[in-house]
Amino acid sequence: MRLLTFAGGIHPDDGKRFSKDCEIKPVMPKGEMAYPLSQHIGAPAKPIVKKGDSVLMGQMIAEAGGFVSAPVYSSVSGTVKGIEQRFNPAGTKTDCIIIENDGQYTETEYEPVKPLAEMTREEILDKIADAGIVGMGGAGFPTRVKLSPKEPEKIDYIIANCAECEPYITADYRRMLENTSDLVSGMRVVLSLFPNAKGIFAVEDNKMDCIEKLEEEVQDEERMEVKAMLTKYPQGAERQLIYAVTKRAIHSAMLPADAGCIVDNVETLICIHRAVIEGKPLTERVVTVSGDAVSSPGNFRVLLGTSHRELVEAAGGFTSEPEKLISGGPMMGFAMVSLDAPVTKTSSSLLAFKKDPVSKLRETACINCGRCVEVCPSRIIPSRLADCAKRHDEAAFVAMNGLECVECGSCSYVCPAKRQLKQAIGSMRKTALANRKK
Repeated sequence: MRLLTFAGGIHPDDGKRFSKDCEIKPVMPKGEMAYPLSQHIGAPAKPIVKKGDSVLMGQMIAEAGGFVSAPVYSSVSGTVKGIEQRFNPAGTKTDCIIIENDGQYTETEYEPVKPLAEMTREEILDKIADAGIVGMGGAGFPTRVKLSPKEPEKIDYIIANCAECEPYITADYRRMLENTSDLVSGMRVVLSLFPNAKGIFAVEDNKMDCIEKLEEEVQDEERMEVKAMLTKYPQGAERQLIYAVTKRAIHSAMLPADAGCIVDNVETLICIHRAVIEGKPLTERVVTVSGDAVSSPGNFRVLLGTSHRELVEAAGGFTSEPEKLISGGPMMGFAMVSLDAPVTKTSSSLLAFKKDPVSKLRETACINCGRCVEVCPSRIIPSRLADCAKRHDEAAFVAMNGLECVECGSCSYVCPAKRQLKQAIGSMRKTALANRKK
């Protein structure tokens, strides 16, 4: 089997041994629930409930605030306490609908669903939009928008991002093993929107059991195929995944659809199945809790709005007070400032580590070794771009293709001088993109 990949990349310790063999366990929250109105790229959702209202599990509590937006649903039954500012997993405060969980989990009645073959394209897209589905691998882009390119007939590939290349995270791995048929069903739904497309499940070769199970599941699906990817970070980055699978290159001014591709995460496809085939909105997701400070690492099916503190309790608590908490993976995740932050649509994992060695590193001068260039998947020069950022030289930064950075952190990982290359480049990149919009 030929393994597909891209140029550059790194091979950090994947840390998946802590949780890969742990089956998904449900977590039933006990405390109040917090639902951020911004759990996606685009306009925040607009509340449609007020203090004192009774709500049911699966009831919409905030509607989409625009075309690029997504509604929010209550994952429990209970009473609305109000709208308050709370920390989100990324460490910023945002408006949240607070619901007192009554512990009954009384579910609302859902509209009956039609067979997929009887649904029109617009009906399918409306189901996906109404369910509040966004990119759940971390980007949070509203899925209905992604599945609505200007020329759907020119889409050649629907790629299921099954790489899960970030260290420690095993939520998608367990989903692929335990919910294989739902994943394939989600792909079937998306393919029904694009008659000329082929469905590709792109899986790293450190998950051979997933590859075998998916191959068995799609053996009678003429429009689906499983492809093995070389295990390497950041194999799951959208641009790198598209190139590895199709050899089509895209840059920062392009969308995947411009290259005839659409990429969806494992969790996203499963949620599409639940929305279109089962008629249920997005109210839960699978989250990995791992790291050497966690007593019993594992994978948990969590109701959105649950605090990370309750998630830690479900994993047996900490063996010792962690120095570092991360929402997401160690390469591209966010340092957490509060365990009281709620689980959101884009929360893939909570990592807790006894030590924080990165905070103790001391930056020294660049020695021009070129390691950052060797590993950069975007084939740019991180050391020079970081120098431009330090000088606030936006023109030079853009001229040297700084906007092509995918902020994977591979450069920082290999730098012998311990320079914070990703942080410097990412900061300047955000400034340049903001100025471009102006």
